[in-house]
Amino acid sequence: MCLQFVLQSCQGDRPIRDENSQSLKTTKDDKNVDVDCEVLYDTAYAQWMANKAQTIDSFFTKKHQTGQFNGTILFADGGNVIIKKAYGYADFQTKDTLSLNSAFQLASVSKPLTALAVVWLKERGLISYDDSIQHFFPDFPYNGITVRMLLTHRSGLPNYMYFADEHWFDRQTPISNQDVLCLMKTFKPNIYYIPDYRYNYSNTNYSLLASIVEKVTEMRFSQFMEAYFFEPLGMKDSYVYSKAYDPDIEHSTIGYDNRRVAEDTYLNGVTGDKGVYSSVEDLFKLDQALYKETFLSKESIIEAYLAANPELYAHDNYGLGWRINEQPDCSKIVFHSGWWKGYRTHFFRLLDKKQTIIVLANTNRSRFINTRDLLELIE
Repeated sequence: MCLQFVLQSCQGDRPIRDENSQSLKTTKDDKNVDVDCEVLYDTAYAQWMANKAQTIDSFFTKKHQTGQFNGTILFADGGNVIIKKAYGYADFQTKDTLSLNSAFQLASVSKPLTALAVVWLKERGLISYDDSIQHFFPDFPYNGITVRMLLTHRSGLPNYMYFADEHWFDRQTPISNQDVLCLMKTFKPNIYYIPDYRYNYSNTNYSLLASIVEKVTEMRFSQFMEAYFFEPLGMKDSYVYSKAYDPDIEHSTIGYDNRRVAEDTYLNGVTGDKGVYSSVEDLFKLDQALYKETFLSKESIIEAYLAANPELYAHDNYGLGWRINEQPDCSKIVFHSGWWKGYRTHFFRLLDKKQTIIVLANTNRSRFINTRDLLELIE
């Protein structure tokens, strides 16, 4: 009913359109009054959007004023932007201010993009989720590990960041994805679990996936993402940075640890698990593209959002590159967060409501913003 829209708006809930009702007759002073449902809906929805924008802006303004947030945000509902705004500096020394096109190191929010690259290749018959790593790298020293296990963090492989610290002695020379493979072949660091035994989050999985993309396409991961993702989707602020190949690239933001420039570590030569830079505007373009079957098929996307770890909770699981949160009402949130060398990032997609939350920060003090805070802001 039309009046439901107004009631929901007054209660702070997002108004939902009743597609079966276009007008409502009511009586006042013995006269018939036509109530246009479309107008009532638009008015209630506009008010809900305005209230949400004010609430969200107030939250981040306070966080910024207390030094707990420096970055950019974008919140959207059904493809409609509620608020997008930049708070603070891209470079604290030069006082270069942030913009909505400022590119941030996505850290582990890179993983959903790496997974999408694999899904894209799988749709074209170039990769199977059941392919073993030896299918691409015959001398890989660990058996029984498939592409699907890498995607879902069920490989049991150790984290390269730890065994690289042990075996990579020249910290002035960045380590690459190929170097990670070489270290594994040479030193054979102990696995954490046998393949497919249980979920164990490891950055090695997504380093290997980027290497597989490179092997299959005969392109650098950065070149593949530019040609087949960023350019077609109009993601003009996005790129993949590897210190091993692009040491002189100019970043639009600088990461900070307690107001000190974060280290550009030798580990920044590895991509796939991290290394993608993007803006809130660009991630929103990706978000919207995922609802269109022209980008990837509906079946592939649905499969990517399935919880793949039976030993984990439904509200805290992992699919193909996405963390999965299935609610008691059967609604689903797919998301990822990340942190790396001063950067803190969040990308939430509330699928049933088609709501989007993108928060990118370039100071480690932004760690005080958590998942619950962000979800409550859009409820």
